[in-house]
Amino acid sequence: MQVFWSEGYHGTSLPNLLAATKLSRGSLYAAFGDKHGIFLRALDRYIDQALERLDEELNSGPTAMAGLRACMDGYVARTHGAAGKRGCLVVATAMELAAHDSQVASRIGRFFKAMEARLTATAARAQAEGDVAADVDPATFAHMLVCFAEGLRVVRKTDSDQDRSGAAIKALIDRFAS
Repeated sequence: MQVFWSEGYHGTSLPNLLAATKLSRGSLYAAFGDKHGIFLRALDRYIDQALERLDEELNSGPTAMAGLRACMDGYVARTHGAAGKRGCLVVATAMELAAHDSQVASRIGRFFKAMEARLTATAARAQAEGDVAADVDPATFAHMLVCFAEGLRVVRKTDSDQDRSGAAIKALIDRFAS
């Protein structure tokens, strides 16, 4: 996963994968089939870890709104420094492969739907707790948060102003608060 994340799919060579996995060529092919097979497993692992982290952040506060803020603050923090320059494997893969690889596109689509569903549920809880305005559609709010968070991953590869990104997410969330 780390090799694909750092080098991209096309930039990753068989020797890179052999060194990272410490497997022989025959063992690598026996375990994963081919480069695409190992990549799909790596992408699945990354997605699983990202959704686990999302769940932890959304459930980290005393209120649903606190969880939403923690989640978005986490996105801002993960776009800082070397990690920010490295970016997100899902976003990079979407840009590199999703347009012409249906297996990748399906996985990325499922990830964004799962992310949006979790954010929608949390926004609905925040609304029930009185922290999101009654006239806000939780699904629309969640979609905006997904678009913002994933767009932030791209923008932050060249913009190092973490404070500005934090202020932007605060302004977005505050716009929907009651």
